[in-house]
Amino acid sequence: MASFGDLNRVNTNIQSLDSQLSLNKINKQMAENQLRMSTGKRINRAEDDSAGYSIATKLRARVGGLNQAMQNVGDAKSVLDIAESSFGTIMDNLVEMKGLATQAANDTLGQDERGFIGDQLKALGDDINKIADQTVYQDYELLNGADSGNTGSLSLTFQVGERESDTIEADLNAVNVGELFTDGADASLGAAIADGGATAGGAAITATAATAGGQGALTFATNATSADYRAFLSHVDDAITSMSGNVNDIGITQSSLSVREQTLSEAISANESAKSRIMDTDFAKAQSESVRLQILQQTATSSLAQANNGPQSVLGFIG
Repeated sequence: MASFGDLNRVNTNIQSLDSQLSLNKINKQMAENQLRMSTGKRINRAEDDSAGYSIATKLRARVGGLNQAMQNVGDAKSVLDIAESSFGTIMDNLVEMKGLATQAANDTLGQDERGFIGDQLKALGDDINKIADQTVYQDYELLNGADSGNTGSLSLTFQVGERESDTIEADLNAVNVGELFTDGADASLGAAIADGGATAGGAAITATAATAGGQGALTFATNATSADYRAFLSHVDDAITSMSGNVNDIGITQSSLSVREQTLSEAISANESAKSRIMDTDFAKAQSESVRLQILQQTATSSLAQANNGPQSVLGFIG
């Protein structure tokens, strides 16, 4: 800043230097303000606000993780929707089997008619196996158990958050004939214990257990009686109960995913809002600042012009 007597010296124009410094500061502030308005960001580089930049970067990373988690939830619901659709079809087959078995349990039918019903029941069982085979998502056979081994359950872990612990587990039980109609390695649907019918005399209706090499199958002898079909009814009921449990489990998991989807949506909105308050430009404030800086720029330019003309007044001393 010019001191008393500085205007009497010509070699160094202190007033001009002060005006140039002031104008340069204003021009720098105007450039920064215009950058904020053009990018929409209050912080464009770390030097603008190092603490704010660091906080906003962490928030941006969190939002990125939350957005991907939202997509993961959608994918998980798609997987469960596919499984649920197949569960519904299998349940329809079991309900039809229940009606046919009830019909065959009536003594008004002859042996031939029961044989026809047995063929239909076997075909429905084969369809259940095919449905389990064809229920696939990516590389997963959803309804054939762990490692597509036709037994047990397939365990899926869905990443539904941006932290390691934010997961939801889903277990999809194998639902082929061997799993629905047997209890252990030895299985029968008649009065005698049979392993695929391999007993003395054999059982009229049998089911083989599912193994890594096969899904199991139902076998109906041509000489099956109404009593055999009455015994078979309880096994159909057990299979329906098992399928109802599977549908219930998948419904609970779907509900959990829906809740997580809403939670993620709210978290994304809250974190985006926090990041915006730190990073984004307040355009009303920026526009007001732009007007103020334009006025100061004009004032500083005028002041610099006057300061540059100041040394001319010294000519009066030597004139």
